[in-house]
Amino acid sequence: MKIKRRDFLKGLAGSAVLAMAPPAIASSSEKNRLPDALGILYDSTLCVGCQVCMVACKRANNMPLEFYGPQKRWDNPVDLSSKTLNIIKVYENGTPKEKDREIDGYAFVKRHCMHCVDPACVSACPASAMTKDTKTGIVSYNKNACIGCRYCQVACPFNIPKFEWDNPFPKIVKCQLCSHLLAKGQIPACSNECPTGASLFGPVADLVKEAERRQNMTAGKYYEFPVSEISSTKKQVHKAKKYIPKIYGENDGGGTQVLMLAGVSFDKLGLPMLPDRSYTAIAENIQHTLYKGMILPIVAFGGLIFLVKRAEKKKKE
Repeated sequence: MKIKRRDFLKGLAGSAVLAMAPPAIASSSEKNRLPDALGILYDSTLCVGCQVCMVACKRANNMPLEFYGPQKRWDNPVDLSSKTLNIIKVYENGTPKEKDREIDGYAFVKRHCMHCVDPACVSACPASAMTKDTKTGIVSYNKNACIGCRYCQVACPFNIPKFEWDNPFPKIVKCQLCSHLLAKGQIPACSNECPTGASLFGPVADLVKEAERRQNMTAGKYYEFPVSEISSTKKQVHKAKKYIPKIYGENDGGGTQVLMLAGVSFDKLGLPMLPDRSYTAIAENIQHTLYKGMILPIVAFGGLIFLVKRAEKKKKE
């Protein structure tokens, strides 16, 4: 598997932040997906780029409009930001005549928090402002606990958490899988209002089975696809496309609760190519090496003595 330079540097920075964190904060072991984990299966081949999910997300989370260009007539964000939690982006190549084709084609991709199985943002946060629900696995943010260090931004391999730079009392902003709606017995707004079933909500274990079912479909034949929620009786019939033989998020970066299927390579869609181990697990190995035999404390203590002696020497001079 090839890793892009950008992804490598991002991973290096994230691992560095996690490695410098106290051992109590970093992950204590390899984590497995929770049995009752909730998530979303996004199928790029079913997405028509209508952006209804973006509108629904902003409405459900009371997010402001975001404008680019001189004409401020409608919400038109170009990427995730402190004002946009969920965005549909497009891949294009050559003459984009056919959907879900890598050459002379185009495809859509939906970006928001991946709700990692072993989230780097949670491990990097020194104030426990980022937490992972022990039942649903949803990664949430508590603004009252946040100290504004932005370690979560550096640590996240998906570049998801955003900081409110234009707010005098800033906070971190990210998708929380509409946990306020889940508490009312509803489902995330993006899945609820997706007209084609491209965003499908449900238990991750069931979503994995559905993803495997789709990958075993014969391209060109028609099949039924559930809409909005995996347990929904509402179905739509679509012609199956030829999928990339990979469920993105099943193991990437230690696994995520947002899974993706596509007809175009995931790196073309802007998703990072990650190892199967999470950055927190990798960082823990670094920590164990540094702390083994008290190497790091000794080095730190020696550096401190050096600085004190140099300061005393300058003072005498």
